[in-house]
Amino acid sequence: MKPSAWQGICLVFRKELTAGLRFRAAWAAMLMFALTTLACASMALQGGSLEPRMQAALLWIILFFASMAGADRVFADESTAGTLLTLRVYGASQAVLFGKLCYTFFLLLVLAAFTVPLFLVFLDVTVKEPLVLLGAVLLGTGGIAAAGTLIAALTTDASTHSGLFSVLMLPVILPVFLPAISLTASSFGADGAGSPYLGAMALYDAILAVGASVLFDSLWYED
Repeated sequence: MKPSAWQGICLVFRKELTAGLRFRAAWAAMLMFALTTLACASMALQGGSLEPRMQAALLWIILFFASMAGADRVFADESTAGTLLTLRVYGASQAVLFGKLCYTFFLLLVLAAFTVPLFLVFLDVTVKEPLVLLGAVLLGTGGIAAAGTLIAALTTDASTHSGLFSVLMLPVILPVFLPAISLTASSFGADGAGSPYLGAMALYDAILAVGASVLFDSLWYED
């Protein structure tokens, strides 16, 4: 019996999670980058403090560049292992896309759950609006996951994969990245709007997911 779309997504997600837990290089690279950067920032400040907008910008810079160590591997590892053609033959394109997107989102949520508390402790940051911070993290990582999954598929066979991935990611993710910084700064006590940015980020995340879905079929089945 042919699996439903949801079953296909779950199968791809479980495959990615099993492979990720078995070969933990991407997880280790992301978490070590975040930890090292946080430690360096904390030592450089020497007990001093930054204003909320600088704190928010620093947090999202760490999250963005740490995510580059894991999000770009979602299709490259398939190509390296020689399983990409098998997945293309037997996997429905939308199931592959959204299964890998869900895995990337989960990976980034783990990164955020590891990084944000350490950031608050190392830099002695007080969160005044935790729900705003939570919304910014969820929507920000969702946008990075949606854009990262599609761009990882686009750059799989590129000879300079990692560099090209980062260059293409930044302009695509800016409409999520900048509001996420503003929302995070607001949660740290800076003056700024909350709800409008949350709505705009949710809308752009949806546009990224729909755009990835529309483009992925032609990309996945191209000769």
